Amino acid sequence: MIKIKTLISVFLAFVGFANAQTYKKPLVSAIKETDLRTDMFQLAADQFWGREAGTLDELKVSMWLANKAAEAGMKPAGDNGTFFQFFDMYRHQVAPQSSVKINGSELKIWKDILVADVVNAAYSGEIIHAGKAEPADLAKLNIKGKVVAINVSDKDVAKEMTLFERRYPGFIRTKYYKTAENLGVKGIIFITDDISEKSWVEVVPQMTRGQYGVEGLREKVSNTVPVFWIQRANENWVKNNAKIDFKLITETYKYPSVNIIGKIEGTDPKLKDEYVLVSGHQDHDGIRHPVKNDTIYNGADDNASTCVAMLAMARAYRKQPGKRSILFVFHGAEERGLLGSRWHAAHPVVPRENIVAVLNGDMIGRNNLDEAALLGGNSPHKNSDDLVRMAEEANNESTKFKYLREWDLPEHPEYFYFRSDHVPYAKLGIPSVFFTSVLHHQYHQPQDESENINYKKLYKMTEWMYRTSWKVANEPERPKLLPNVKFER
Repeated sequence: MIKIKTLISVFLAFVGFANAQTYKKPLVSAIKETDLRTDMFQLAADQFWGREAGTLDELKVSMWLANKAAEAGMKPAGDNGTFFQFFDMYRHQVAPQSSVKINGSELKIWKDILVADVVNAAYSGEIIHAGKAEPADLAKLNIKGKVVAINVSDKDVAKEMTLFERRYPGFIRTKYYKTAENLGVKGIIFITDDISEKSWVEVVPQMTRGQYGVEGLREKVSNTVPVFWIQRANENWVKNNAKIDFKLITETYKYPSVNIIGKIEGTDPKLKDEYVLVSGHQDHDGIRHPVKNDTIYNGADDNASTCVAMLAMARAYRKQPGKRSILFVFHGAEERGLLGSRWHAAHPVVPRENIVAVLNGDMIGRNNLDEAALLGGNSPHKNSDDLVRMAEEANNESTKFKYLREWDLPEHPEYFYFRSDHVPYAKLGIPSVFFTSVLHHQYHQPQDESENINYKKLYKMTEWMYRTSWKVANEPERPKLLPNVKFER
C-alpha cells in the first residue's frame, strides 16, 4: 500500500511539473502584415512633422498612440489612470549674448565660428597654431593656459559607420580632447579639412540645438574646455600668435516630453504581478535641413517600426494573454539621449523588481529579409543567459534569422548596443536584449519613410519579438541575471 501511494505521489508530481513547463503556443496568427502597414503609414506620415521630442508634434503623436493602444487592447499604465507618463526634458544651449573675438574682430557664432560644447567659459589670451599636429605632438608645444588651433586630420579615425560626415566632428573631438585638456589648454579651435568642410552644414543644426537632459541635469561629463570650429579658408585668423577673447554663456529651457505606457494583464494569480517590458521609442528628428528636397524626417524605420510592432503584439495578447503581464512602453525623447527610458527606469510605473525582462526594438524594418541582430546576445553585453536562450529558441521556431553578431562586439565602430532604450534598464540589472535589423543608408534622413519599409521583414521581426515575449511571459521561472556583468564600450 505504501508503495502504491508513493507511486501515485511521484506520478502526480511529475504531471504537475510537466504542466508547469508547458503552456499554450503563441498566437502568431493574430499578427497581420496589413495592420503593420496601415499603422506605419499613419504614424510615420507628414501629419506628425517628424515627431521631434519636446514639440507639439510629439504630443500629437502621443495622443494617436494612446488611442491606438486602447484599440489594441491595452489598459492605461501611465500616471493617474492615463496612458501618459510626462517628464521634463531640459535643453542647454549657447546663449545669444555669447561672443568670440579674434584679433579684436567679432566673429558671428554659427556662421564664422561654431561652438561645439555647451559650457560656460571666458578667456582672453594667445592662440598657438599647432598646424597638422597629432595628439602625441601637442605635448611638444607650449599650450598650457592658451588656446590651441589644430588643422584636423582623419588619421586614426574609423570611417566604417553611417552618417560619417555628420558624426566626424565628434570623432575629431574625441581624438584630441582629453590630451589637450590634460595639457591645460583654455580652448581648442579645429580647422576644417575636406571631410569637415562637407559636414559643416550637417553639424550646425546639432550644435545650435545644444545638449539635452532630464530633471535639469546634464550627463556627467568632464568638458570644461570649449571646442570651436572654423573653416580652413579662415586659417590665417589663428596664425602668428593671434589673440582671442571669448565669453560663452549658456541658458537652459524646459520642454515637456512623454512616455506612452499600457499593459495587458496576465492570467496567472501570482505571475500576473510580474511584467515583461516591451520597449520602443516614438520620437524622431522633426523638421531639419533639406535632403533631396524633403525636410520632414519621418523616422519610419527609426522607430515607428517598433511602435507598430508593439501594437500588433498587443492585439495578439488581447486575444490570448500570457501568464505574466506585458508592459508596453513607447519611450519619448530617445533621439535626445534616451531621455524617456532614463526617466522611466528611474521612475517605473510598476515596482522595478517586478520587471522580469526588457525586450527593446529599434529599427526593425529594413535590410536583408533573413538577417538580424540580437544585441545583448553576447558578452560583454549579455546580462542573462536565460533571456538570450528564449530569444534564440523563438528564432529557431520560425523566423530563423541569421545573426549579425559583429554588431554586438565592443570594437564595432557603431557602438550600437549603447544607442537605444534598453540601456538604462540593463544598467539597473534587469535582463535586457535589443532586437534590430541594423542601420541603412537612409538612417536619420528624410527618406526613412513608410514606402521604404520592407514589410515582410517587419513582420518577421515582430513575430520574433512576440515569440520571445511569449516565452518570458509564460515560463515558470523568470530570466536570471548573470553575476558581475560589466558593460564595455
